[in-house]
Parts: sequence; structure tokens; C-alpha cells
Amino acid sequence: MPAYNEENRLPGTLDRMLEYFSGVSYSWSILIVDDGSKDRTAEKVREYSAHEPRIQLTGYPTNRGKGHAVRYGMLRAEGELLLLSDADLATPIEEVEKLLPALDRQADVAIGSRPLKESRLEVRQPLYRELGGRALNKLIQMFGLKGIQDTQCGFKLFRREAAREIFSRCHLDNFSYDFEALLVARDLGLPIAEIGVRWRHIEGSRLRPFRDGLNAIRDLLKLRALGRAGRLRVKEPLDGA
Repeated sequence: MPAYNEENRLPGTLDRMLEYFSGVSYSWSILIVDDGSKDRTAEKVREYSAHEPRIQLTGYPTNRGKGHAVRYGMLRAEGELLLLSDADLATPIEEVEKLLPALDRQADVAIGSRPLKESRLEVRQPLYRELGGRALNKLIQMFGLKGIQDTQCGFKLFRREAAREIFSRCHLDNFSYDFEALLVARDLGLPIAEIGVRWRHIEGSRLRPFRDGLNAIRDLLKLRALGRAGRLRVKEPLDGA
């Protein structure tokens, strides 16, 4: 879970995750990546870790961007299956139960998707954000991810080895990391399952639609220009500096 200045939302999120995982039959841990927060995010996580050692903290002192935090965590997390979840739990944690069967059916990546007919949008985004997201996804499909209707939902499940193969090749530090990771997965020939989930818009997102939308288009064109061989170059290991 990437976290930047999340001291207010993290306690509620961790309480809910602990409640959920207390009822599962498999072993689990939660890794929070502090993306150079300026508030008490790290302190809040340490308070939980003191009572529940399966809640773990990692990170670095300087804010590097959500993509960097996701990559940093995915290359360090333990476990056979690695779930990426946003700190606001816009997709409730119990929705992982819908993603798990897809990996049993031989997929290496299972992603939550909001446009599918099985999905349930409990609180919708403002219209301008929703339309902007749809337009961006059309471009993403046009330039390399045909057939995937929602690359940007922050709820994704990976087999451990698939996550290592994917995120060791990712470079983008901003919100474009979502479609970069899926482009790399497709380049590697890894099966991707798209699963309808419950989702609700939660205020407080740091995404800025106009600025980040333009950045996403730029990044998409850059990734397209690199071609498959360029996208599959392994990035140097992260040092977190």
C-alpha cells in the first residue's frame, strides 16, 4: 500500500483490513510504503506494528511519486500473492475474494475494473473526472492495451514472480505506473484477468485530472515509442534514495 501524508486515513483503513484478515484462512502481511510523507504517516504505522508485527513499514525520506512507491513495495513485499491497494480503500478489501479465483484459473495478474457490468459504483466520481478517465482509457487501448477497460483502478493482484518480472522493468514514478505495469505484463505474455468490483469515489485524491491527464498521454506515447524491447529492459534495483 503506497502512502503519502495519510496519517488521517490510515488508522481507519488498517482497522478495516485487520478486521477482514482476522477471518481468513491464509497467512498475510500488510506492507505500507511511506513515500516521503511530511506528516505522521510513519508514526501511525509504527503504532500498529507495535501490536501487530504483520503490519510492516518501509519507505524513504523524499517524496518520489506513487509509481515509485508501488514499484518499491512490489519488489520488496513477501508472499506468494501480492495485492496492491490504495490507502483510502476505494475498493473494499473484501473484494480481493473476487480476484483470487482468477489466479486459480491460470491468470498471473487480476485487476479490479469499474466499467464492467458486474461492477458496482457505490459513489461515482464527478462527471468531469469520469469522462476524462474514459477518454484516457480509450487512448490506452488504442496504443497497446486493447481489451482492458480500466487500467487505473488501484486494486490489483499479482503472483509474486509476475510482480517481480513486471515491476523490475517499470520506470514511471507518477500515476502512469498503472498502464505501464500492464503494458509490461502484456509484453511478457502474462495473462491478465479483468474483474468487476465494488468501488466508491472518496474525496482527497491527489490526482489532478488536467495535469496528470496530459502527463499520462505523454507517458503513453513515450512507452509506445520505446516498443516492446525497450519496455522490457530491466531497471536498476531501487535504492530508495
